[in-house]
Amino acid sequence: MWIVHQRMAELWFINKIRELTDSEKTEMSYCLIANAKRAWEIAKMKKLSLIASMTSDPDWQHSCV
Repeated sequence: MWIVHQRMAELWFINKIRELTDSEKTEMSYCLIANAKRAWEIAKMKKLSLIASMTSDPDWQHSCV
């Protein structure tokens, strides 16, 4: 598990018990931004790998993933 996901889980559990502090809310926001960027990058790499596969370029395909 990526450290950002661990911290998001911690903050989520804390929020179940009490309201997050302003700094915790900011931290959660940073975690969500980092998670979105990582998810976008993974999706992009999967699409590039698919394009490489469709164009019969195994060298490029395996460098994308």
